[in-house]
Amino acid sequence: MPLWLAEPRTADSGVTYDFGLPTRGLGSTRLSDLTCVVFDTETTGLEPSDRIVQIAGLRLVRGRRTGERFETLVDPGRPIPPASTKIHGIDDAAVSGAPTLSQALMAFHHFCDDAVLIAHNAPFDMGFLRRAQPEAGLQFDNRVLDTVLLSAMIWGQSAVHSLDALSERLGIVIPPEARHTAMGDTIATAEAFLRLIPALEAKGIVTFEDAVAEGRRHRRLIGDANLPG
Repeated sequence: MPLWLAEPRTADSGVTYDFGLPTRGLGSTRLSDLTCVVFDTETTGLEPSDRIVQIAGLRLVRGRRTGERFETLVDPGRPIPPASTKIHGIDDAAVSGAPTLSQALMAFHHFCDDAVLIAHNAPFDMGFLRRAQPEAGLQFDNRVLDTVLLSAMIWGQSAVHSLDALSERLGIVIPPEARHTAMGDTIATAEAFLRLIPALEAKGIVTFEDAVAEGRRHRRLIGDANLPG
């Protein structure tokens, strides 16, 4: 079954993939050199037993959006509660005939390859990916960065670190119709990450390892998505 991958929207990214980019920072773990996939999921609910109904991702290389994007609806194999549909707008009719979870995650796994995964509240999204690993027959062992933690490194734990609050602080506008869609939230998270890099570097947080080490100081706020479980 072919995946429902979104058609490229050049008006959105305006960037053509630069095949020279991946080799320029090869071996470097500087945040500004990383090859990343920023992603988001929409689900049937917030419990560990819930299922993914949509997943989207954008590739970043050396601080630039490449124009590569992934987006698909997912048939969760169960009814989508009306309360969840009210948030993300996805109902049973929308996912009828969509790829199964295994099919969608196999394609997304290929899209991610060995990139660093970035999400807002990464333990939530990574939890859904990892719980689906046995069903999909694959493993998401990518390194992970969380924009909630990166935000806390700049503004402290007492600040509000929701995606809306972070976007407002960074001057990112999320169209109302795009909020709580996998791609809409992915675009906002990608923009947030790119705008956070200079502020992090100014505080001496320059590499992936620096970010992970600093993130351990904020475990009371949110868990470390690089740890299993």
